[in-house]
Amino acid sequence: MADMGALRDAVGVWAAGGDGERARELAGQVSVRVAVLLEGPSDVAAVDALAARRGRDLAAEGVCVVSMGGAMSVGHFARVLGPPGLGLRLTGLCDEAERGHYVRGLERAGAAWQGCFVCAADLEDELIRALGVTRVAELVRAEGDERALQTFLRQPAQQDRTAQQRLRRFFGTKKGRKIHYGRVLVEALDADRVPAPLDGLLAAL
Repeated sequence: MADMGALRDAVGVWAAGGDGERARELAGQVSVRVAVLLEGPSDVAAVDALAARRGRDLAAEGVCVVSMGGAMSVGHFARVLGPPGLGLRLTGLCDEAERGHYVRGLERAGAAWQGCFVCAADLEDELIRALGVTRVAELVRAEGDERALQTFLRQPAQQDRTAQQRLRRFFGTKKGRKIHYGRVLVEALDADRVPAPLDGLLAAL
């Protein structure tokens, strides 16, 4: 039986220029009603973690959460998931700096957001601000990454940055770290401290 993971994989192939027949076939087998477009896998980890905290199974609800592999791909994914392709409702997160690019990509694809939630810098920045630098540093220590963080902080390039900027950059210094902390930071949030873009996205699904 088809599942949402198989559909996501087929959508990725189609968005990359491959044949869309498999994605259309799977969409007919999976009860899917909305696609959430996210820039990368760390955003997916954060969305999945918040959904789990709230007792929600997004796939069972017909929500296809997609990592696009970068903001430059938004037009391709909108074309295959929106009205020109599978005809799903499109929503997601975008960074403030990328807002114009998203709008243009969707317009070129003949699609439109039906709920777009904008992060000031990116989702990691939103999460660090929500938790506070001290709490995030505690989480880094609890995850066994304190030595790596201290080595990173001693680099000359980091001296003129704020503590928040340094933490945000640290999460991107090792493959898989942003994904890991996307989940860890969300799980550490107080219920009333979920960043507005992430909270709004989950509420809209």
